[in-house]
Amino acid sequence: MFSKIESDKQKFLDQAKAARQERAHDRHREEAAIRIQATVRGFLTKKRIRKCVREELDDFLQIPKDQNDSADYRPTLDPAVETFHITKNFLHFIDVNSEEDTKRFEYLCRYILASMETTSLKLCYVSVSFNKKLTVQWIAQLKTLLWTCCRLFSILKPENHSHLCRLMVLLRMMVTFTSHSNWLVFRDKTALHQGFVVLCNNVMGDLFNRGLYGAIEDLLTKGLCRAKPVFTKASLTAIVTISIRPLIAADFSSTLLTSFLLHILSVPSVVIHINNIANDCIATLVTHRIFKRCLNLLTCEQSTRIFFNTLEGNYALCLMANLIQLGFVEMEGLVENTIDFMSVMIRLLQNCNKYVQNKKSNLTHWHPVLGWFSQKTYTSLHESMPFVVRQLQLLWSDRMIRVMFAVLLEYIEISQVPDKDQQAPPKVKGLIKKALGKTSSKLGSGQKIKLESGLAFSTCLPCCLYQQAISTLTQLKMDILGGLAYNETLLPILWRFLCDLGPHCGLKTFLELLSQAPNSTIDPIFSLLSLFCETASHMITTLDDLEMLEQQKVFSVADYVKMSEFLNLFIFKVIWNGLITIYFAPSCHMFTSCLTLLMILHERDSRHNFTPVNHWLISEVKPSTFMSELEKEKGAALFLLQKVPHIIPFSERVIIFRKNVIREKEMLGLTESACSSLQSSRFTIHHITVHRSRIIEDGYRQLAQLPVRALKGFIRVKFINEMGLDEAGIDQDGVFKEFLEETITKVFDPNKNLFKVTNEQKLYPSSTSHVQEGHLALVEFVGKMLGKAVYEGIVVDVPFAPFFLTQILGHLQSATYSSLDELPSLDSDLAKSLSYIKHYDGDVSDLELTFSCDEDILGQIVTHELVPGGKAIQVTNENKIRYVHLMAHFRMYRQIREQTLAFVRGFKSVVNPEWLSMFSSPELQKLISGDSDSLDIEDLRRHTHYHGGYHNNHKVINWLWDIVASDFNMEEKGLFLKFVTSCSKPPLLGFAHMEPPFSIRCVEVSDDQDTGDTVGSILKGFFSIKKKDAGGRLPTSSTCFNLLKLPNYSKKSILRDKLRYAIYSHSGFEIS
Repeated sequence: MFSKIESDKQKFLDQAKAARQERAHDRHREEAAIRIQATVRGFLTKKRIRKCVREELDDFLQIPKDQNDSADYRPTLDPAVETFHITKNFLHFIDVNSEEDTKRFEYLCRYILASMETTSLKLCYVSVSFNKKLTVQWIAQLKTLLWTCCRLFSILKPENHSHLCRLMVLLRMMVTFTSHSNWLVFRDKTALHQGFVVLCNNVMGDLFNRGLYGAIEDLLTKGLCRAKPVFTKASLTAIVTISIRPLIAADFSSTLLTSFLLHILSVPSVVIHINNIANDCIATLVTHRIFKRCLNLLTCEQSTRIFFNTLEGNYALCLMANLIQLGFVEMEGLVENTIDFMSVMIRLLQNCNKYVQNKKSNLTHWHPVLGWFSQKTYTSLHESMPFVVRQLQLLWSDRMIRVMFAVLLEYIEISQVPDKDQQAPPKVKGLIKKALGKTSSKLGSGQKIKLESGLAFSTCLPCCLYQQAISTLTQLKMDILGGLAYNETLLPILWRFLCDLGPHCGLKTFLELLSQAPNSTIDPIFSLLSLFCETASHMITTLDDLEMLEQQKVFSVADYVKMSEFLNLFIFKVIWNGLITIYFAPSCHMFTSCLTLLMILHERDSRHNFTPVNHWLISEVKPSTFMSELEKEKGAALFLLQKVPHIIPFSERVIIFRKNVIREKEMLGLTESACSSLQSSRFTIHHITVHRSRIIEDGYRQLAQLPVRALKGFIRVKFINEMGLDEAGIDQDGVFKEFLEETITKVFDPNKNLFKVTNEQKLYPSSTSHVQEGHLALVEFVGKMLGKAVYEGIVVDVPFAPFFLTQILGHLQSATYSSLDELPSLDSDLAKSLSYIKHYDGDVSDLELTFSCDEDILGQIVTHELVPGGKAIQVTNENKIRYVHLMAHFRMYRQIREQTLAFVRGFKSVVNPEWLSMFSSPELQKLISGDSDSLDIEDLRRHTHYHGGYHNNHKVINWLWDIVASDFNMEEKGLFLKFVTSCSKPPLLGFAHMEPPFSIRCVEVSDDQDTGDTVGSILKGFFSIKKKDAGGRLPTSSTCFNLLKLPNYSKKSILRDKLRYAIYSHSGFEIS
């Protein structure tokens, strides 16, 4: 029973709950319906009211129906109070994104502006402010009106003509109501002016707080950050005026000035456009000392942090560019604040440098000025970059350089004037003597400049700035270096500064700084040294020999001698003494720039000597000591050998080269002892058979595909004579030497068309070698054969053109290499022609040249373009320097690029490229062809072996040496050496290192009857027993064994005549 009651109760409660929920739901639906209805009614009411307000506004403003009549808009003005109420209603409903409302707002502004031009107080819009009931509301309305103008700045598109016209109305509105000077009706009421000033200041303060400068930034970005700016003079003048007025009103407070810098002066190239489009505004900026005030703000540490935390790297760069141009036009302010200007520029560059990356990655973007950049760049930025670059270029203009180095220039002007002899550049003749005289006098002078002086600080600071610019503005590096290098002032005054630091260009000063803090180049003086070296390197690279050594532009020869002496000692001492570790040196900009300049001077001296004998050697360290350090594999010695090998004598480097070869042979198991066993000889000795009539073909067929290891080992050659029979004899290197000499002689014959000769009979690859099938493989084989000769220490008489030697060494890829400088070694006539074009004073376009080159290939003229589309690009005064360098590069590299690469590939497959880096181009020629110095007959005699009865004191031998030493001239001595060894030059390390040793054998029979040394022949020779008179025979030679076969002549005169005839006949085996 109780359970039934409980269930009824629960049912009743559930029903009551459901009824309550239903009533609540009904109430919610009723409320929702009322809310929806209210919203709809409100919307419809607002729409109706908005429509009424707009219609009322349209009628009030008398907006013309025809758009063509808009230019002649002349409304009939109503009392200002009505304008106030109409405007109040419209501002309540305005939609700035609506084209119609934007148009109405434009006409409202035009109406109000028209009211400001009337002389009737009742009609003037400002008169509403005199109504005490409406004053506060009118001020609020004015602020809203002006802020609405600012809001429209971000919506309007200035490139659209109608939008630009509308924008002009808005700008006039802003200009009119931020200054009372144009309020016509109140012009004579001076008592009110102070109140109006307060009113305008109040309005500008409100606009600033709402974001005035941000709105102007958007507007400037849209109108100026493009290839062709769209603003007119009037519009840009108005924008600048609106931007400056708040600053003036606030007396250039730090808050407003900070915003002005962040939003206005960071707009890309804004100053250059103001200067070009609205030049009068520049005078306004100068009058108010905007540049100086900005510098004062930026030098404050706290302000600087705010800027760097707010500005992206892109816009920090644009701010820097605008400040540079602002300083350039406000030169007085720049002169007064040079130190602050440079400090600010350095900080801005450092801020940009944080985002500069060395290489491309997923997190980097390409920047046309900064290179790979870790911040995103925008299209507008890219379009404005050419203008930004033009602004940045002012930093290294002549005017700016003179301002920043003004203190140093003044010091040089008031210091003692150099002697006339020192000022006048010496003639080419006697260059070394004069250089020595000047150098010695300079090195003896004392220190004139101290690092603690204001002069040193004022000179080093701009150097720090330019160094920072070079490292940050990666894509403008060459532009910066060009601007600094070609400035007539900079390099000479920096060189003078270095000279006045003390003996050896202040070497002691630099070393002392590094000894106090090894590996630290933070001292500003190192920035000066780096900048000087980098700029001088750029300048010297572009000079030809005429400009450098004869005209002596920028520096005298004496300066080059002194400069190279200082750099040579500096590089050596900092490494040798551990002041800069070998691990830090490659990444040390100061060290690398010094090394670059040093090597440029050394390469120039290698080609055209201007330094005294042994100038490049370091006298402080004996070669034996240096060699000992190398043997111990000390890091400093190895590093110096790699970077500046010229500091030790050439002969010592040749010894190192030979030791490297021996060491490699031992490592590869290619020594004679390793080859002595039968088993190992199978792998280390390679046998080839060569027919006398097919030396090149047979050699190429059997050796071209030989592995490099086998090529470095022993190669035994068996010759097949013209009759098809094996020639007698066993090759113990002599026959292979003959094969090598014969092969090299034949392949370098210009008639083979693999190589050509210059006017000086120097060899280089032929550009038309492609007419031969497989020419590149054959050229590579030639490279291997020459490499084998160098590897084995066999000197061959192959004179290469200097430019080709440079390419073998790989110097062509160096930033210090100038194609134009080496062009005379290929084609002196072309070099003269290009020099004529380079120094041509008239209009080069009159010569009707284009960026192309014609080549005669087997009677057919082929045109090569130096650059894409070069046939259509005319050579002008602006691009003539580029033309001459491209032409030289084409002739010396591009034209023979494939052949050169093939030859170098073959050569370096045998000879380790690292070993070659120890030598300059002329030294490499010595390595290939022997020493070009005078022939040392006594050294040859000391290391001569005798056979067949001859001995050192034999009368015929005495006659021989007397004839060679006394009767033969230098040419004949060379011919004699070539007659007996196949090379006219002695071995690099003297005749003690000739392999096989030079030998003289007494012969009294023909070559085919000669059985070599026998007891009988020795006794006959010793006792001067003659079988028959040898007067009718000629001396012969076997160059593969370095052997002279000398008959036992009865008279010295006969020996002299026969020997002279033999060497002039260029004959060896065949004469008897």
